[in-house]
Amino acid sequence: MTSRRSFFRQAGSAAAGAVALPAFLEQAYAGELASRTKQIAGLNPAEAARDEDFWAWIKNEYTVSPNVLNFNNGGVSPQPRAVQQAHIRFYEYSNEAPSYYMWRILDQGREALRAKLADLAGCDAEELAINRNATEGLNTIIFGINLKAGDEVVLSKQDYPNMINAWKQREKRDGIKLVWINLELPREDDEYFVQKYTSAFTSRTKVVHITHLINWIGQVTPVRKIADEARKRGIEVIVDGAHTFAHIDFKIPDLGCDYFATSLHKWLCAPFGSGMMYIKKDKIKNVWALLSSPEPDSGDIRKFESLGTRSFASEMAIGTAVDFHNGIGTDRKFARLHYLQRYWTDKIRQIPGAAIHTPKDPKYSGALALFSVDGMTPGDVGNALFNKARIHTSATVWENISGVRVTPHIYTSTKDLDLLVNTISNIAGEARKKGKS
Repeated sequence: MTSRRSFFRQAGSAAAGAVALPAFLEQAYAGELASRTKQIAGLNPAEAARDEDFWAWIKNEYTVSPNVLNFNNGGVSPQPRAVQQAHIRFYEYSNEAPSYYMWRILDQGREALRAKLADLAGCDAEELAINRNATEGLNTIIFGINLKAGDEVVLSKQDYPNMINAWKQREKRDGIKLVWINLELPREDDEYFVQKYTSAFTSRTKVVHITHLINWIGQVTPVRKIADEARKRGIEVIVDGAHTFAHIDFKIPDLGCDYFATSLHKWLCAPFGSGMMYIKKDKIKNVWALLSSPEPDSGDIRKFESLGTRSFASEMAIGTAVDFHNGIGTDRKFARLHYLQRYWTDKIRQIPGAAIHTPKDPKYSGALALFSVDGMTPGDVGNALFNKARIHTSATVWENISGVRVTPHIYTSTKDLDLLVNTISNIAGEARKKGKS
């Protein structure tokens, strides 16, 4: 077996030119993954979603704790073993001579990684910048686009706080006007969303900010239909895709947006602190870099990657996460995630005193879902889940939304969900008895 050191030196032997990103799915592992997926090759995605033998193997590829049942994967997801190993090996390699191996060899691997991500995203590699998370990408766009006092930006009260705060800062600093819409959710109606956004458009509207999947509740919005209406009016479209990339089955150009950003440490299961930003090619030159580069007004997407010293190890290990994702397949992965959501939410809908606040239709929902228990605050329900069964969730109270968010991932088993359902049933039963006493 090739030693770690010689492996990397071979991969970096062309340091003066473009360096190919090392493939970290070892032959034995890649062969096993290929063998497993071959077994379900004859199944459509919905059928594959129910093949518990295949997903049990996937579960074994994660090193999650057996003592805490993690249902907050929407916050940040664990990485499969192959990604962890790639990260560690790149990290150890970097430490042999940091400024040489990081800047002269690993830094060159970004181009191959950019191409790999572009293939998954369905866009031109020259439209993608690799950064640390959706917040960084969206802040780069929000602070980088040219707006003047009086220009209007349409956004919703259900958008993510980091983005809302960025827009409020531009409002305070530059005198732009924020036009708020307030969504009543859940909804399975495209026209509702289109009407809410377009009714807020005026002749002064320059930008509309749309959250693709609203993280509090798991609601998928009809971005393309809203974007089409915005384009008719000359309005630029920014999409917060933190929760949809490598989760929902789509390509970025399908959305009709000008700007998009996501966190890769969520549904792609890449290393913590890894993200990606998309800017339509003809828009790049008009966006100022958040951290300035030598040519801040150039049309080169790389101007947004002047971040200074960063973790090259975590960045390069993104490629392994893409390999793992592709080995499963986006369509199979989404089918499994939605199947898991429906598996437990359909059961909760039958429990007296409990309610689900997320759409059923896979067109409008994915893995995330929100529930509540009558007579209990979200915080009390979340605490009860953890105290009774060590189930970790996320309690939410935010702009018309109140409940406990549950987010399984592909390593979650139906047995895990059975425990969740039984625990919620017990909590709701106790709440009913308390309410009658």
